[in-house]
Amino acid sequence: MTIPPTTRPRDQAVIVTGAGSGIGRATALAFARVGAHVLAVGRRAAALGETAAQNPRIAVLPADITADGSPQAVIDAAVDRWGRLDVLVNNAGATTVMPLADTDAQRVSDLFALNVTAPSLLASAALAHLRATRGAIVNVSSTYGHRPLPGAAHYAASKAALEQLTRTWALELAADGIRVNALAPGPTESQALTAAGLPDAAVEQIKQDEIARIPLGRRGDPEEVAAWIVHLADPAATWITGQILTIDGGLELT
Repeated sequence: MTIPPTTRPRDQAVIVTGAGSGIGRATALAFARVGAHVLAVGRRAAALGETAAQNPRIAVLPADITADGSPQAVIDAAVDRWGRLDVLVNNAGATTVMPLADTDAQRVSDLFALNVTAPSLLASAALAHLRATRGAIVNVSSTYGHRPLPGAAHYAASKAALEQLTRTWALELAADGIRVNALAPGPTESQALTAAGLPDAAVEQIKQDEIARIPLGRRGDPEEVAAWIVHLADPAATWITGQILTIDGGLELT
């Protein structure tokens, strides 16, 4: 996968959440390849170790970002290690299949705690450091942050909330020189469906159904999404803020 041409090697400090697999792992590796120091954050220490083993510029921090005090601890770990913070990538998230008839208060609360509250607290804790570096926040949303997803409305709603946070923070932080954008990937190869508790047969059926709806005829690769996360965070992208960039093979056109 080729990184967009405006991306330059640089000695930035970057935090990537959900970096143990999928888009998060690909993003951590993409930043490291262009010269950034990366703190890879996630719940699974072994998976983070596999990410870090691929590039010596990646450090790891096993953490549950929904736990009390965890967002501040994540930011402190990066700043203590490198003395600065340039980019926060809010990638960690969960998918929950939950039709309206099966709505459960705890599942809704847990979903929003990870997909909305944790990114908010991480961004708040990072604010002073991002002001100092005139840094960037990149949130990872979904095509379903702005189109319906029957059977998973609460997941879609959590991503819609993240997109609105992106736009609002972009306005709120513009005077500080902090840019805030979001990537909205379509169906991308990852462990998200399995992590949602779906059996293998259901996961495969969902994937085939998605492929049938995507005009380009395939699911995305994590590296394709990661390349654009790096691009949006690049200091060369000086006039891009408050944008939701959809990368979904044309799915949102259908």
